[in-house]
Amino acid sequence: MSGSPYGDDRGNKDATITKTDGIGTMTPAEGLDNSTSPAPGQPFLIGEAMTGGYGKGADILHQCTIAVEKGQIAVIVGPNGAGKSTAMKAVFGMLTLREGRVVLDGADISHLTPQARVAKGMGFVPQNANIFTSMTVEENLEMGAFIRTDDYSDTMAQVYDLFPILKDKRLQPAGELSGGQRQQVAVGRALMTQPKLLMLDEPTAGVSPIVMDELFDRVIEVARSGISILMVEQNARQALAIADKGYVLVQGRNAYTDTGQALLADPEVRRSFLGG
Repeated sequence: MSGSPYGDDRGNKDATITKTDGIGTMTPAEGLDNSTSPAPGQPFLIGEAMTGGYGKGADILHQCTIAVEKGQIAVIVGPNGAGKSTAMKAVFGMLTLREGRVVLDGADISHLTPQARVAKGMGFVPQNANIFTSMTVEENLEMGAFIRTDDYSDTMAQVYDLFPILKDKRLQPAGELSGGQRQQVAVGRALMTQPKLLMLDEPTAGVSPIVMDELFDRVIEVARSGISILMVEQNARQALAIADKGYVLVQGRNAYTDTGQALLADPEVRRSFLGG
């Protein structure tokens, strides 16, 4: 990519913490099976009418639908206990759906394990325990390339271009990094698989506002490279500001679905979920 990644109204405009040359040559899912493509009018990723929970317990999701278009950002927000992370895990195959299905790039992947979904082009960054603390930064990134049989040095260079601090600290144990830097390692490791879809569960939890802005800027850059983003985020107002599509969940159900900007402008959404 070339030129500023901030040609639209999404993201932080503070040039003091933002690169201006974009993500470079990051490309999604090279070498994976791209033989299928979404049917006309079908999103790149859709978790459709998902109903389910954990084990034999009660359902947490109730006819919940989450979709993401190619190269766009979809954000899931809502109150605590709304089923946001559960919806993310359902898409990734970490719980069995009792109803509904998950379709990625035109193929129904509802029956696939999480490992198989990674091979199909999903990258998932959980909120907790998302790095190997005793390994160096570079070793963490190398672990992200475990499914690849090709030369991944170019992808690693792209990750270092996206997160320059990681290159500086590449030989340092990841457990010694700050919270924001650890999140960069986690995202970078997921990008090493060359995903078509990058899923982020609370990526800014516990980081400072300035680090949050910078992480969101990087999310925008990744989306601009053609990778779809599905993100659960506690900082709802800031997340919706960069979202192409927003989903407000309440008790495992879709309460509001619209563009990020439309949800920010909705008086009821602002009053109930964004603090006025």
